[in-house]
Amino acid sequence: MFLINGIKSESISVKDRGFNYGDGLFTTICIHDSKPQLWTLHAQRLIDGCIRFHFPPPDINNLYQQLLSLISESGLHHACGKIVISRGTGGRGYSISGCDQPTTVVSIHPYPQYYEQWQSQGIVIGIAEQRIGFSPILAGMKSLNRLEQVFLKAELDERGLKEAIVRDMNGSVVEGVTSNLFWRKGNDIFTPDLKLAGVYGVMRAFVCSTLEQENRSVQIVSSDLNAIKAADEIWITNALMGIVPVTGIEDVRYQDHRMAKHLQTLLATMA
Repeated sequence: MFLINGIKSESISVKDRGFNYGDGLFTTICIHDSKPQLWTLHAQRLIDGCIRFHFPPPDINNLYQQLLSLISESGLHHACGKIVISRGTGGRGYSISGCDQPTTVVSIHPYPQYYEQWQSQGIVIGIAEQRIGFSPILAGMKSLNRLEQVFLKAELDERGLKEAIVRDMNGSVVEGVTSNLFWRKGNDIFTPDLKLAGVYGVMRAFVCSTLEQENRSVQIVSSDLNAIKAADEIWITNALMGIVPVTGIEDVRYQDHRMAKHLQTLLATMA
């Protein structure tokens, strides 16, 4: 089910810059008990993204109401919501001059049920062979430019992997193909620095802020695979999968999932 600029439709102009240049951003939202989970963080992501993309400020309340209307009409109590904002239609070429009417797409989809099994049982992940490039202009953003992730997901499918750690061109760990990454060594908790590449995920923000409230700081670091493999505990996150314990990386196994389970409990309490 789709609402394009608030109107039911599944068609978009071939002149839309989201289609032509990936000129836009999006956020994907877990619908839990018919309510958008972590909505405040999603709303802030859209606002911040529009500022960085030089888009007019989004009407957050209107987008929220559109999402609620789709949830109600679909009858899906546990679902996946998505909001896309592109720069809208424009002439040929890269110039954004005259492009002052963004296109918004709000949609709802069935929830990927396998994530619930991942949350309870954890998953073994691999190490992606492909690397991602440095892009400080886009770093942190959930932009429509997802070709690196498309190629990485193709690698997952070819290798029969559920998820994999992705490194940058210098070999530093950045994230998963579709997730952010955390690890614990003793009482210290770490997550990769995303200044040059990667996505600031909404669930990543939840984990960092929650741990900070418990006086547990998350250290933002640039680390290689050796530091990850030597961890006592690893977990991955995104808005839909929530918090998923990592039970292994290739042939290395992890038995301790205390922090991931603790965070799962806190997230469930919020929901």
